[in-house]
Amino acid sequence: MEEPGGCGSEAQRERVLSVEEWLRKWSAGATGFHKEHRHPLLQKHLDLLVDGRSGLRIFFPLCGKAVDMKWLADMGHSVVGVDVSEQALKEFFADQCLPYCEEPVPGISGAEKLQSTSGNICLYCCSIYDLSSAIVGKFDGVWDRGALVAVNPCDRQRYVNLMSSLMEKNSSYLLITVLYDPTKYNGPPFYVPESEVKSLFGSQCEIKCLQKVSDFSDRHKQWGLDYFLEVMYLIKFVA
Repeated sequence: MEEPGGCGSEAQRERVLSVEEWLRKWSAGATGFHKEHRHPLLQKHLDLLVDGRSGLRIFFPLCGKAVDMKWLADMGHSVVGVDVSEQALKEFFADQCLPYCEEPVPGISGAEKLQSTSGNICLYCCSIYDLSSAIVGKFDGVWDRGALVAVNPCDRQRYVNLMSSLMEKNSSYLLITVLYDPTKYNGPPFYVPESEVKSLFGSQCEIKCLQKVSDFSDRHKQWGLDYFLEVMYLIKFVA
């Protein structure tokens, strides 16, 4: 049940989802990946991200309308997110009853920045690959739940390179990947084994697997799976 052989994951490597497909998921309400409540693993391991510090800059890649963004902002942290779906970002502010203002992003054609009027939540509507530290600055922490496992497998190294460029030294990155039998389901979310996490991040980071928990549900059964695990890692950028 740990990590099936390579044939299934090799098939997944050919998968490419377009921006339009993700936007259709949001417009059709096909967002089973969205959690209505705070993520229990983030609640449990938040101290490892925050490490006793206050006023951190925390990044939510492919944030959707994650409720955890408001939770961390309410603690006094500054939250920055990015997603291609304007609908998702606007639903976040509506769901959380937060007023916000909207403005274009200099240097990114067609991009919008949605910022809470309190100033501590700033969400970018664009491709994550359009971002850079020159635009969004650098971060003390990352909560990556549903991002690495959602990017097209062929883009994983590009994604990790970008994330590395956005991290302050000694910052903490909480990552959730998923394990299942990739011969039975084609993703997303995509199967990312521990060996790949280590090859993607290993050269500049300390990696610790914190916890594996079953997140198996009727949705996964409908996909033809008989198990579905969430795996949580703490990644420390030490280089």
